[in-house]
Amino acid sequence: MRPPTSLKKEFLKKWIMGLQLCSSSKKEMSFLERKKAIKLSADVAMASARNATTRWSRALISNASKDDSNKELVECILGPESESLKRASMSLVLCNKRNRSKKILRKSCSIRRARKSSSQMVMASSIAKRLVKKRTQVLKSLIPGGGSMSEFSLIEETLDYILSLRAQVDVMRHLANATELLNRK
Repeated sequence: MRPPTSLKKEFLKKWIMGLQLCSSSKKEMSFLERKKAIKLSADVAMASARNATTRWSRALISNASKDDSNKELVECILGPESESLKRASMSLVLCNKRNRSKKILRKSCSIRRARKSSSQMVMASSIAKRLVKKRTQVLKSLIPGGGSMSEFSLIEETLDYILSLRAQVDVMRHLANATELLNRK
């Protein structure tokens, strides 16, 4: 992972580019449209700043590229490497579908085994396992592209995603503070 300052600079540059494109394409925006444009450009800018090297960044690009109205913004923020990044992101979607099918098959097999030993499932270890599994599912739902990750890669991606979100919040906070100072003068 690159140093936080260069990640923040790259994010800020691409985010501002996305915001400018959004504001120039549509002069009159409702509050919800503006909110969606800010979130979309921030997500794509952060994924682009990470060069789509992580699953969560590829998942964000893939989700943003699905909607036809977002394609111009995504291509503008990603720049010349947009096609290769989108291709990598789309391959992630296909991989997710295969993994999901395997998981469904595994779950159906484990349900049969669980029925056989239902009296033994009351033990403390099984309760702990269920709790960990439930929390892992929640974590998978929070991380973009997390549904297809193993537990180890999920932890790794989560750490990277949190660091990226922290950098994103820092940049947004500094920008808001700078804007507030300019408005006072």
